[in-house]
Amino acid sequence: MEIKIHDRIDEISPGEWNALVRDNNPFMRHEFLNAMEQHACVSEQFGWLPCHIAVYEAGALQAAMPLYEKHNSYGEFVFDNAWADAYHRAGLAYFPKLVSAVPYTPAIGQRLLAVAGKASDYFPILLRAVLQLGEQIRASSFHCLFPTAEGFEFLAGQGLLTRHDVQFHWHNQGYDDFDQFLGALVAKKRKNIRQERRRVQEAGVTLRRLNGHTAGDQDWQQFTHFYNKTFQEKWGMATFNYGFFRQVAEQLPDQVLLVLADLDGVCVAGSLMYQSDTTLYGRHWGADLRLDGLHFEACYYQGIEHCIEQGLSCFEPGAQGEHKLSRGFVPTLTRSSHWIRDEGFREPIARYTEHEQAAIANYLQQLQPSIPYRNPGCTESG
Repeated sequence: MEIKIHDRIDEISPGEWNALVRDNNPFMRHEFLNAMEQHACVSEQFGWLPCHIAVYEAGALQAAMPLYEKHNSYGEFVFDNAWADAYHRAGLAYFPKLVSAVPYTPAIGQRLLAVAGKASDYFPILLRAVLQLGEQIRASSFHCLFPTAEGFEFLAGQGLLTRHDVQFHWHNQGYDDFDQFLGALVAKKRKNIRQERRRVQEAGVTLRRLNGHTAGDQDWQQFTHFYNKTFQEKWGMATFNYGFFRQVAEQLPDQVLLVLADLDGVCVAGSLMYQSDTTLYGRHWGADLRLDGLHFEACYYQGIEHCIEQGLSCFEPGAQGEHKLSRGFVPTLTRSSHWIRDEGFREPIARYTEHEQAAIANYLQQLQPSIPYRNPGCTESG
């Protein structure tokens, strides 16, 4: 057995890496992670330094973990600024830390990858490797963000601390069309959605749904403009770029959903989503025109229609946003796992996470009366 730390994912065979990826998850595919590295979306500039773990036997990849050395907390969507402040007040360095995640992407997915049926063999090896690396570089901590249930349960069983948060996901209950989905909602929410969609239509806006085969250079240039504009109007850094979007579209054409909105022959807004074999993931939005209901149409309703047409079971539209609740998305618990190297900080951070879990449980309970379905018990998959 050989364990390697790769500072570039292109040092790992794409075919072998992708063979470990389940559900054809776009963010975990070699093409997506490599495109970020090739187009400097992850780099020293943004504080994401690749150090992916790979486990080989007889020269063949058996297990892996996407991993980054971090020198800030940007783009993680699991916020630990209070922890960093506590370290600073104590005169200790919180950075570097190690993070297993897809940068800038708060979507649930594998973080510990292993050949089928061998998780129990290789997950402990991956964890030992990342903790040894943490000791070597004097990292304050290791954070595994938005893991699948399998990965989370393993890490929790190894004593890592747990953090909870809430997202809003949509679940397909075998709807034949959008109207049948609306029929599952309470009357007021059904009426509001129809009114929002009608306002966009009456304004003269037309929507185009494109994938990597049908979207051209001009479409990607236009969307990149919208993406950059969103960051210019809000805080934060635009980390993705035209080269990244174009490369992913070329290499994963069937897993890209680009929605563009046109008005009077001019493209005025766009949203970008990606899909696995079962799930649609909403990621980015931008617009040159503020039009009532357009954001909801391009980012949510077009995505729901696409899920119904393609038979996808779930739609994760991104982090946060209680406004999604009235549009058919239901509160969903998300989890992350954390290892703290300093024993003096481990106990107070453990208490912090326990209080946070209780607060999230209370928040979920408070949201239950607002679930917009006539039969709320039928809103969750599985």
